Amino acid sequence: MKYRSLLLVFMLAIFSQGAFAGGDDQLVIIKDYKFIPQEITIKKGQTLRWENREKRQFHSVWFETLGEEESEYLFPDDTHEREFKETGSFPYRCGPHPRMTGTVHVTE
Repeated sequence: MKYRSLLLVFMLAIFSQGAFAGGDDQLVIIKDYKFIPQEITIKKGQTLRWENREKRQFHSVWFETLGEEESEYLFPDDTHEREFKETGSFPYRCGPHPRMTGTVHVTE
């Protein structure tokens, strides 16, 4: 009986991990001077996280057309997060590398 209880607790911990660890968050990888995926669709209220997986290069996330300031530079393994509270399509780019672009589509 003890074994079953322990197994149940373990299984609950594994399957509920997403609910406690921001399971609704979405991820964009920065690698090879690209945002991957280049376009992403998320729901209003979700948080998007960018993660720099380059070996040596720094990048940033800049929603220039929204009049926002550029994010701090993301060095390898750094992350940047932004919550999207409005619907629409939001283009962004890397500050130091203007040809690196992406778009976030936010839906209801």
